[in-house]
Amino acid sequence: MIKVLVPYDFSEQAQNALNFTTGLAEKIDGVHIEVVNVLEVPYVSSIGTMGGGEVMPEMENQIFFIQLMERRKEQVADLKEKYKDKRYTFNAKLKLGNAFKSISESILEENPDLVIMGSKGSSGVEEVLIGSNTEKVVRTATCPVVTVKSATDPNKFKKIVFASDFKEDEDEIARRMKNLQSLFDADLYFVVVNTPANFETTRDSIKRIGMFVKKYGFEGVKAEIYNSLSEESGIIEFAEDIDADLIAMATHGRTGFLHLITGSIAEDVVNHAKRPVWTLKVK
Repeated sequence: MIKVLVPYDFSEQAQNALNFTTGLAEKIDGVHIEVVNVLEVPYVSSIGTMGGGEVMPEMENQIFFIQLMERRKEQVADLKEKYKDKRYTFNAKLKLGNAFKSISESILEENPDLVIMGSKGSSGVEEVLIGSNTEKVVRTATCPVVTVKSATDPNKFKKIVFASDFKEDEDEIARRMKNLQSLFDADLYFVVVNTPANFETTRDSIKRIGMFVKKYGFEGVKAEIYNSLSEESGIIEFAEDIDADLIAMATHGRTGFLHLITGSIAEDVVNHAKRPVWTLKVK
């Protein structure tokens, strides 16, 4: 059985991700969809001259939260009713706590084969200061993550872009790229983005892609070199130019100070690309 975890907050973006998931589940035998809704417990930060900490809100807010929780329980029950008796199996649950922490715990508990998330993306100060829960999940998840931003029909996928520098052998990535190509019966584009800061000749890039293709036995792959000012913009621009249906990338999942200094091309693409992005954290 293939298990897909879908974080769901009843937003338009979350519904786009769920619709994408159910559309995908109609293509494959033996899929189980696990939906998790996280209701964050409200706290008020109270910091005074003697220190302080977090305290529960006032009584009226507590009553509002209880009412909201009951409403969410009803919505989760409605979801389970709506998606029962399908070709796939379906379950939905409500969790209380921090969104990112609860999603991470669900990934560890459920051990899914795939996480599919909706995202609005962010930019400017919001992106720098807090990022999105989707970016954090992309950075830390132990399984592939697909980010969906708009209504997308997986049955119409025909072009997949896999962006890499192809400098490292990645057995797991290669295996999964083959699976994606087979699942969607799609054209696969291997692209290296050439930037002023990391310039190399087209001959060298094409040679490296060719070695990767030969080692892992890919067929029907188009090798492309794309020139841009940055890797992130080049990947997004190339996908737009060929009207790709999906961007696929590996991420090294850096956290803490290293992530602050080096950033992540994959997370930047997830944040700014309009089309779905498939990512997998590699060591």
